Amino acid sequence: MGKFFGDWKFYKKLLWLAVPIMVQNAITNFVGFLDNIMVGQLGTEQMSGVAIVNQFVFVFNLCVFGGLSGPGIFGAQFFGCRDFKGVRDTFRFKVITGAVISILTFAVFIGFGQNLIQMFLTASSTEDSAATFGYGMTYLSVILFEIIPFIIVQIYASTLRETGETVVPMAAGIVAVFVNLVLNYILIFGNFGAPKLGVAGAAVATVISRVIECSIVVCWTHLHKRKNLFIVGAFRSLRVPIALTRKILVKGTPLMLNEIFWAGGMAMINQCFSVRGLSVVAALNITSTIANLFNIVFIAMGSCVAILVGQHLGANEFEEARGTATKVITFSVLATIGTSFILFLASGLFPKLYNTSQQIRSMAGVMIRINAMVMPLQAFLHATYFTIRSGGRTWITFLFDSAYTWCVAIPFAFCIVHLTSLHIILIYSMYCSLDIIKAVVGLILLKRGIWVRNIVEETV
Repeated sequence: MGKFFGDWKFYKKLLWLAVPIMVQNAITNFVGFLDNIMVGQLGTEQMSGVAIVNQFVFVFNLCVFGGLSGPGIFGAQFFGCRDFKGVRDTFRFKVITGAVISILTFAVFIGFGQNLIQMFLTASSTEDSAATFGYGMTYLSVILFEIIPFIIVQIYASTLRETGETVVPMAAGIVAVFVNLVLNYILIFGNFGAPKLGVAGAAVATVISRVIECSIVVCWTHLHKRKNLFIVGAFRSLRVPIALTRKILVKGTPLMLNEIFWAGGMAMINQCFSVRGLSVVAALNITSTIANLFNIVFIAMGSCVAILVGQHLGANEFEEARGTATKVITFSVLATIGTSFILFLASGLFPKLYNTSQQIRSMAGVMIRINAMVMPLQAFLHATYFTIRSGGRTWITFLFDSAYTWCVAIPFAFCIVHLTSLHIILIYSMYCSLDIIKAVVGLILLKRGIWVRNIVEETV
């Protein structure tokens, strides 16, 4: 059993990293939950319009995450061998990557935003579709302004985490989400003499909170240069060594493509489900919002396994890396079993908070219970993905994640939605159960240990 469980020193180190990430994610998701309820009080069309746009924001977020993940695995390993110049170079690479992603995102959202929203409205009545489309476009026109501050904060915060600093990004996130919550209450409903902006108010609140979060993280980093040596001289030049650039592109391109294709795949699956009507879109929105509240443990464990295992690999401590991965994955799955049990028991309570029909509430309640049952499986998959990625096996993670999504999950969802008359609940259950296939593949990859290697010593 010692293979699967660590001592108190191990868990102290793990929780030192994990708890700030959990707290930040918990507060962020809780405020997102309250935000969702506030918009939901306006009506089903408003909630659905915002939910549709947030599908595309989710794709953007994961594009940023994927683009920064490539240099990130090098940053963690460089820090593991105390090479601060290497960390600085990966930071510069992130800045360049962020600029490219922001330009492309503006081009897509401005040029194709209307068409993207229309994709989710094919099965709704003309009147409902028109209203939902209008609310979606209103929200999109404002939320565009969060792109730049979001990218900047991710560049800084991800590098801070790779160097072991998780408290400051957490603190900034806490401030931001509370600002978002307060401004939502004021601007959505027009309280304290403010104009009643509805869905536009929700978007304005998000943008302002992002700017504040960005300001806190950036200012702290530059004011504490002795602690954050990577930032010293980081902007004297954006030059990144050619050898490192080549390495990051080789390892990082699959990660970025993976996040783009995986996030796009999730949007496509939800679009398949939306064929069954606007009520399904609303129920899925409620389900995902509630599930995010309870996913914080295994999400944090993914970040921790990437940091801890990456640092061991960078220091050529391969056995320690294997042991750490096993223990973190075990902890993640066991902890998630507890949170999923709570979610299952409370599944019927959350949908009642939304101003929508009883049909949508009932559908969402059942979907939440289904999601609770597969959460431990998702915890294993999440930690497995980050373990494999920490050793630079990025093409394997691409096949593990995106190839599975596009070759298995999407064709399955499309066929079962369009070619059968099965109830949406049964369809959702069958779709969620597909992850068993992915888990078997992940277990094989972990046991083979193909991810156990140092990828930075060749670039030093």
